Amino acid sequence: MSRGTRSKGGKERVKTAKRRTASSIRWLQRQLNDPYVKKAKAQGYRSRAAYKLIELDERFGFLKGVQGVVDLGIAPGGWAQVVRQKSPKARVAGIDLLETDPIDGVAILQMDFMDDAALEALREALGGEADLVLSDMAANTVGHAQTDHLRTMGLVEAALMFATEVLSPGGAFVAKVLAGGADNHLVAELKRHFKTVKHAKPPASRKGSSEWYVVAQGFKGRAED
Repeated sequence: MSRGTRSKGGKERVKTAKRRTASSIRWLQRQLNDPYVKKAKAQGYRSRAAYKLIELDERFGFLKGVQGVVDLGIAPGGWAQVVRQKSPKARVAGIDLLETDPIDGVAILQMDFMDDAALEALREALGGEADLVLSDMAANTVGHAQTDHLRTMGLVEAALMFATEVLSPGGAFVAKVLAGGADNHLVAELKRHFKTVKHAKPPASRKGSSEWYVVAQGFKGRAED
């Protein structure tokens, strides 16, 4: 195994190892020198992504007083950890294709969110309506920017549809989108269902990353049939 060495500038440098690609070396160097990664390890968070949610909440305050939270794309669990820390009495249910280690007070489903049975399974796991739906989901990239964007936005639209089914009036929806934010159609849908719709890029989101977040607050409620 190769180990990181410290350069004169104080940064960790990764020694080259056989079968390790240049991109993997760059990723390891970035991880070794990322202050958010170091901070997450020191504070017991499972990922640096925890700070994205913390920073978004500091700006928009959507975690205050929540009683029911759904975390879409929960793995590895950093966002759920923040929710439990900020609102320890809240009911929390999460879902992901990937296995997620247990989190005290969080019901975790390992299944495809796009599965027809997911909505009902999440409702049952949560045990009631939600005040907040979080989505840090992103489609697996194929290397074609337009295709990657469309696939991820498809997930955002599905997450929004789900949110309108489970949110109580006044609730909020927070979702990861890509550079450029939500497209016009999605923004129109968000504004139809929520009183305010904002885009934000938290400081913890890497500068070179294309991710942004959309924060929709003040759910207007479901229309009567």
